[in-house]
Amino acid sequence: MKYSTVDEYGSGHPYLLLHGGAGPLSIMGFAQRLAASEQVHVYVPTHPGFGGTARPDWLNRIGALAESYVALIEQLDLRDVTVVGSSIGGWIAAEMALLHSTRISHFILVDAVGITVEGQPIMDIFPLTLDEVMQFSYYDPAAFRIDPTTFTDIQKRGLAANRQALAVYGGQPSTGDPTLATRLGAVTTPTLVLWGDSDGIVTPDYGRAFAAAIPTAKFELLSKTGHMPHIETPDQVLTAIRNFVTAVQLTH
Repeated sequence: MKYSTVDEYGSGHPYLLLHGGAGPLSIMGFAQRLAASEQVHVYVPTHPGFGGTARPDWLNRIGALAESYVALIEQLDLRDVTVVGSSIGGWIAAEMALLHSTRISHFILVDAVGITVEGQPIMDIFPLTLDEVMQFSYYDPAAFRIDPTTFTDIQKRGLAANRQALAVYGGQPSTGDPTLATRLGAVTTPTLVLWGDSDGIVTPDYGRAFAAAIPTAKFELLSKTGHMPHIETPDQVLTAIRNFVTAVQLTH
């Protein structure tokens, strides 16, 4: 995928790690931890447009990103790939699952967005301040508070680019794809849906509906964590991933 910057960590079993709306920096720490603890090779692409990267005009929807990442896996000649997607990255992963690539063996959706659930809207973050977004994103927001007055000009431009890219791919505000839940009935790859019990962006009930839409999915609720458990409680996420991948391997 020539339009995407791809960072790599570790060696071994291939993992494709797809970041959410907070951008690639939000997932780098977890990528490094995953590579080290599980002794795997983690690929972390930056979705074009995020972090100030270039985005071609035609690359303006989640489905196109999904197609591009399946093409990337083929280009790298990877096999038995585990795809992990957080938030909007989970939406991309869900669309990838519908492309039925034989090179992908597992999908893990972490507090994903993308479907529409009656009575469970996706939180519209665009009118919110960064501090307000943090309040909805974490079980313990005080521990992860970021003071935007300390941002450098480069950081401010990066944040603005992330919000702009998120609006292009997911919509502003994001209401999800009303066709996705029905289409997910065609997924055949083993899938784990992980959810923080204190997620205020997309609630656990939204997560349960996401898992229910996927015939092969298992739902797991993570305790005392919010929308970004890979940041707030990474050990819980690592344990869940390890147990899931091991269980699938034992049954295949």
